[in-house]
Amino acid sequence: MSAQIPSHDPIRTSRTSRTPRRRALRRPATLTALVAAALTGGLLAVPQTASAAVTRIHDIQGTTRLSPFAGRHVADVPGTVTAVRAFGSARGFWVQDPRPDRDPATSEAIFVFTGKQTPKAAVGDSVRVSGTVSEYYPGGEQAGLQSVTEITDATWTVESSGNPLPAAYKLNASTVPDRYAPAAGGKSIENLRLRPNAYALDRYESLEGMRVSLADASVVGPTSTHNELWATAEPRHGRTVRGGALYGSYQDPNPGRIKITSLIPFAQRPFPVADTGDRLAGTTAGPLDYDNFGGYGIAATELGTLDDRGPARETTRAQRADELAVATYNVENLSPKTPPAKFARLAEALVKNLASPDVVALEEVQDDNGPTNDGTVSAEATLKQLTDAVKAAGGPSYAWRQIDPVNNQDGGQPGGNIRTAFLFNPARVSFTDVAGGDATTPVKVTGSPGRPSLSASPGRIDPGNAAWTNSRKPLVGQFSFRGRPVFVVANHFNSKGGDQGLDSRFQPPARTSETQRIQQAKAVHAFVKDVLAVDPKADVVVAGDLNDFQFSPALKALTAGGVLTDLVDRLPRGERYGYVYQGNSQVLDHMLTSRHLRRVDYDIVHINAEYADQSSDHDPQVLRLKP
Repeated sequence: MSAQIPSHDPIRTSRTSRTPRRRALRRPATLTALVAAALTGGLLAVPQTASAAVTRIHDIQGTTRLSPFAGRHVADVPGTVTAVRAFGSARGFWVQDPRPDRDPATSEAIFVFTGKQTPKAAVGDSVRVSGTVSEYYPGGEQAGLQSVTEITDATWTVESSGNPLPAAYKLNASTVPDRYAPAAGGKSIENLRLRPNAYALDRYESLEGMRVSLADASVVGPTSTHNELWATAEPRHGRTVRGGALYGSYQDPNPGRIKITSLIPFAQRPFPVADTGDRLAGTTAGPLDYDNFGGYGIAATELGTLDDRGPARETTRAQRADELAVATYNVENLSPKTPPAKFARLAEALVKNLASPDVVALEEVQDDNGPTNDGTVSAEATLKQLTDAVKAAGGPSYAWRQIDPVNNQDGGQPGGNIRTAFLFNPARVSFTDVAGGDATTPVKVTGSPGRPSLSASPGRIDPGNAAWTNSRKPLVGQFSFRGRPVFVVANHFNSKGGDQGLDSRFQPPARTSETQRIQQAKAVHAFVKDVLAVDPKADVVVAGDLNDFQFSPALKALTAGGVLTDLVDRLPRGERYGYVYQGNSQVLDHMLTSRHLRRVDYDIVHINAEYADQSSDHDPQVLRLKP
């Protein structure tokens, strides 16, 4: 599994857990509260009035991402309470100044952090707040994200109640710039003056804590188990054919994407269970928040009404008699400890949605006791339970081939020993078994000119290569269909864990995990070249979760010299995705073929990624070929 940054979210702590870290203080700006005086004859001339000493929220927020007041005490800052977070360990309230300045770079709102204490404040209260200004980095400063300007150790007085709230700033295609972030050569953009009319990240930062709204919000990322979804302020920008937001290049991460959570008590208004392509009709509004699980979002005090517009799950056609159907499916940490209902749903998808492919490359098959870390590496029970479920769903009696990894050496959930594996239908295709394959022995290409074979089938590609450290090793198998050999390589490249997020304060964000995937791609590319050196017309399929995009350096390394063709590039642009992460519909799983295979029919079958109800977070893929 993957995504734009880590392939999966790391195991999440409480949504509201905090470990504040203070940044180094910047030199404070001169305050309007300081008295500018001239001494004449020892007398103080032109004294300032008391009203000139008031510190307002826009003074605190400043014109960059860092407050000029960070680390300093402020007193009697005026504003109106616009929202209250009364749950979790990050409680507090948002205050917005009803008297804004004329600088679009300065936010007029701020979050008052009260920790685990429920604040005695109500929406509509006119308050004066005193406390210490701080910059809080969600996830910790080392995570590389932006900070949230807050007032901590706060006290406040309520001057009146029931006051009208400031109008919400409307987020739409005309107010959110198409350019996402200023470039800083990979360095921090924190000290750059905000240009909210030029960059989307600057626009959002200039609205930090302020009331914002979306009208008829288009859902581009389904509701998660954490009761959050992704919508877009730019409903016509980069859309997929099914209503998502297509991530088609590093230069365009869909600036209008914004996360939506809720401050409304669940008993009063359950969070909408939405799929990609749905809509929240009407107005969705609340303060603009920021966290380490996706960046900027609306903490909604008003939610639009769910309008179910999402398309149905797809079903691909069955292969013809002379077509070999090969599929790839990331089954997301599957083990006997997985609820039986998931096995049933995966089986139904294989039989009905994928039309019972002849060969299936599986990723994230765990060992026989799942995450129990006791040295178990066999996955026979896992694969038997899956194949039994397929048969119960009316599918073929699949056989399987796989190689047990060395304990805890292939990454993934500790103790789970995830690996790739093959299912195949022996009534349609046969597996060419060659003894000798194990976790550490590299498979070699053997045979005579025009007749390639393998030293082991199944076998692992170059398992001792440092490229596979703490990562799944590719599994290669030789199949025979209608008398012709077909070589299939099942892959699961390393995840994007450790990469900086799109909303990082470092721009452009660093993709450190990419280096290992490039090396992995080169290893698989070299193996395919070895096969083609024996037979330039060999039928080779490389499939699996490559954890990277079709335009990435890793995929360029894998397809170098035309050795392999990435089939996703043959699809219409709006169909090039099979995974949705933070509202971006993107490609992580791939199927590639050797140059000889020209007569292929390729399909990404959308049954999971766009839906709140998923049996995996990846969509499966299938290709039908005529060897």
